[in-house]
Amino acid sequence: HAAVTGGSGTQKLTDIANVFDVRLTRYDRKLRKHNYDVELGIDHYTSASSDRVDLKANSSASYADTRIYPSFTWSMENETKGKTISAGVSSSTEYDYLSFGANIMFSKKTKDKNGEFSARLQTFIDQVHMIAPEELRGTGTAFDHGNQGRTTIVGSLSWSQVINKNLQVMLLTDIAHQQGFLSLPFHRVYFADGSVHQGKLPDSRLKIPVGVRANYFLGDKFIIRTYYRYYKDDWGISSHTLNLEVPVKITPFLSISPFYRYYTQSAVDYFAPYGVHTAKDVHYTSNYDLSGFNSNFLGAGFRVTPSRGILGIQRLNMLELRYGHYTKNINMSANIVSLNLKFK
Repeated sequence: HAAVTGGSGTQKLTDIANVFDVRLTRYDRKLRKHNYDVELGIDHYTSASSDRVDLKANSSASYADTRIYPSFTWSMENETKGKTISAGVSSSTEYDYLSFGANIMFSKKTKDKNGEFSARLQTFIDQVHMIAPEELRGTGTAFDHGNQGRTTIVGSLSWSQVINKNLQVMLLTDIAHQQGFLSLPFHRVYFADGSVHQGKLPDSRLKIPVGVRANYFLGDKFIIRTYYRYYKDDWGISSHTLNLEVPVKITPFLSISPFYRYYTQSAVDYFAPYGVHTAKDVHYTSNYDLSGFNSNFLGAGFRVTPSRGILGIQRLNMLELRYGHYTKNINMSANIVSLNLKFK
């Protein structure tokens, strides 16, 4: 159901992602804790569907691409007053996409330290390079040159509370507004009459998710982590997410964490499969990410934290390996493997 070929064809994708995260901590003269987080992410992917932007195989610029996304975050915590402020910047660069982001955050704990309120504001300013499907270039019917902008503003609020020694809960809500070119220029849409068009979506979008987390500690060996989120936007999507993870401590240095996530969503008002849209439609897409579907993600994590370090390397104090199998009911599946190493 590749969007590049109008909701039909292979979506085969291989993605290798690497993230390097360094944190430095110091205390100032007023005993306030300062954290400096520097992160660098590098992804490389090959995509069979993106190779069909141009009709000749292995000729599309986006057949293979590398995304680089650095970020920097500073935070200052007054542990006596229970207040934290932070600010950060980020960027993301790939062949046809450039994004810059900034964020600020404030949090305040209650006097007994059992509750915490947090507020965050984020903004992203993006530029999308207009690479149209090959057969639409120069026809005057598609965006096929230059760049188009996109702006996203997100406000987030959360409240966390320790209920008792076993139960912790958190309430979360966001409101996000996007403005600008919100489609991708190389997505095709095939109409009922056989004609091909560039996907067209509204130039604004409002998103409102609301979620709740609950962690329950069963003695020293079991934790039940649950999460539920409801999402609604003004394009017609409503969705539900349920997540369950149960870390089990086998020894003081070894734990296993089976997890499961279920997701379901309705389609946007502007979606139709291959060959269904007509000239009467003002907006149109055959991108199955915007269709109605259900998905399941099942797997487990394996974590070791030996006192003498991994393989006797004292500074390498944590190794975590996670595997998950992902399926959608629209004929899509994926296998995801991640390795996390921590140096101290």
